Amino acid sequence: MTAISKHFQPDSALAQALPGFSPRPAQTEMAEAIATTLKTKGQLVVEAETGTGKTYAYLVPILLSKGSAMISTGTKALQEQLFHRDLPALRDALAPHKQVTLLKGRSNYLCIHRLQQNSAHAAELSKTVQKQLVEVKRWSLRTEDGDVAGLAQLPEDAEVLPHVTSTVDNCLGRDCPVYEDCYLVKARKRALEADIVVVNHHLFFADMALKDVGFGELIPTADALVFDEAHQLPDIASQYFGEAIGSRQLQELAQEAKVLYLTEVKDLRQLDKAADKLLTSLRDWRLVFPADPQRGNWRQFQQQDNVIEAARLVTESLEFFRDVMKTAIGRNQDLDACYERCVEFIHTWHWLQQTERTGYSFWYETTPRHVVLHQTPLQVADKFGGFVAKSDASWIFTSATLAINEDFKHFTRLLGIQQAQTLCLPSPFAFAEQGMLCVPRFLPQPHQREMLDALLDITTQVLDANPNGGTFVLFTSHRMLQLVAERLAHVTDRPLFVQGTVNKRELLADFIAAGNAVLLGTASFWEGVDVRGQALTCVIIDKLPFGAPDDPLLQARIEDCRLRGADPFSQVQLPPAIIALKQGAGRLIRDRSDRGVLIVCDQRIVTRPYGKLFVGSLPPLKRTRDLQQALEFLRTINGEATA
Repeated sequence: MTAISKHFQPDSALAQALPGFSPRPAQTEMAEAIATTLKTKGQLVVEAETGTGKTYAYLVPILLSKGSAMISTGTKALQEQLFHRDLPALRDALAPHKQVTLLKGRSNYLCIHRLQQNSAHAAELSKTVQKQLVEVKRWSLRTEDGDVAGLAQLPEDAEVLPHVTSTVDNCLGRDCPVYEDCYLVKARKRALEADIVVVNHHLFFADMALKDVGFGELIPTADALVFDEAHQLPDIASQYFGEAIGSRQLQELAQEAKVLYLTEVKDLRQLDKAADKLLTSLRDWRLVFPADPQRGNWRQFQQQDNVIEAARLVTESLEFFRDVMKTAIGRNQDLDACYERCVEFIHTWHWLQQTERTGYSFWYETTPRHVVLHQTPLQVADKFGGFVAKSDASWIFTSATLAINEDFKHFTRLLGIQQAQTLCLPSPFAFAEQGMLCVPRFLPQPHQREMLDALLDITTQVLDANPNGGTFVLFTSHRMLQLVAERLAHVTDRPLFVQGTVNKRELLADFIAAGNAVLLGTASFWEGVDVRGQALTCVIIDKLPFGAPDDPLLQARIEDCRLRGADPFSQVQLPPAIIALKQGAGRLIRDRSDRGVLIVCDQRIVTRPYGKLFVGSLPPLKRTRDLQQALEFLRTINGEATA
């Protein structure tokens, strides 16, 4: 028995600390592989299917190792679960001397200076923000860590939050008058002193991008780095290795300058005029884009005459704004910081007008009020792989969905870690007994108009057969979700929850509480959602989750793949679709006692040669093409639930 494996025995300290713990061979194997990687300073990629217990499999060797560690998660929700629920009991049992801390991005911490600044001119803010500001001030008197997640009385997307948190752009750093009391500074200090720091992928890459351009580090140097939900890394890395600038950033800058004119530099009337001119040009800039929110190819779109003219006016107003602020340098710290941000924004703005450069996708995205321009690198392997190669740390990447038919080449190639050891661990669940996969016969093709009626018919039949259980209907597009939601509301009296009506956490809590509800969701519900028991006994997926063909980033990656002489479908389009389907299917069976039906409403999984790759990557559920057989299985589950 190895030094690690003894901690996973029925009589171990781990078993005593965790009620209901039972040894799992795959979990022990994963923990042993990680312990070896920590000793050799190597790289390890592990796919651990649902039920393996991968969280404890990496926490035990990390807690028992001598060095410092950083654990990065894909979401803030998992980050908090890890820190508040999983780590405390294990640490107390195995390594009570170790210091563990949680570190989030700066936008999660109250900025005392901005709270004071905005409180001083609250009359300039909307009535909603004024009311929310009062709540923030009350909370600020009792918070210990300044984490705005503690503002339970406000919605997650409260309008006041940008007014009371900072960004890299508007933070004054050591020049801030309340620097010593800064919650972010205190959180960083705790991270530097801790043995284990729990972060998320966005924070990790934000820090990595800062290191790349020579600024200070947010995350301390660690001896070991563990990435949970590692399948998200390639896309998140692309975001942080690129450039972006949006009208919201520029509007906030102009609004801050107007506040400074009213409070600090009242004689600088020209500043107010320059800010108004910038705000006007940004509103006109938004109007040249389509009204409906969308993504588009910026390289093509920018060639239109009206777009060229609108961009010229933004450039002109930005430079005028900068020149006005330059005349007042040295008069006020906040104004000096605004000037520096403006100079940086102008540089990025000019850079994103130069779209002739290769190796990048240039694209825009719009919301009802704003536009963001993006420059995204088509490959991050060289940069990330180089970073890993130069490091003296151990690197561990894990997720339930990394391999395609037990092959990790797609993941390791994207991140440039092709020398990494790999390990694929099966789930302990008895999938063939617990669940069924159904691809109904005689369905229309996904793009055909008849598909809406077919999907609605399947959903209503499922609800009839599943009266005591909950149902997820997962979509690849918001449009189809809305069409089904509208029709379904008229044909069922079951509780119906639709993504976008309230925040995700509340929607999920209400769905679970209802017990037999229907939830319609898109991308964010395909992963990171854990509903156990009778509350979720059927998952319906509308079609195979290939990327939208008009997505500019996907188009650019396809073109880049062609230029390299490779096959875009097999290298660019197919792998992420397989991973996404694995994620969606993974919502169904979350526990040894779970039972349910997965229905994939896309004939291509059966009729196209690549369908075998999709099926081969799914859990080994019992399979059928007969919808009635799947419905009968659901009735059996419901009958057992009421027995």
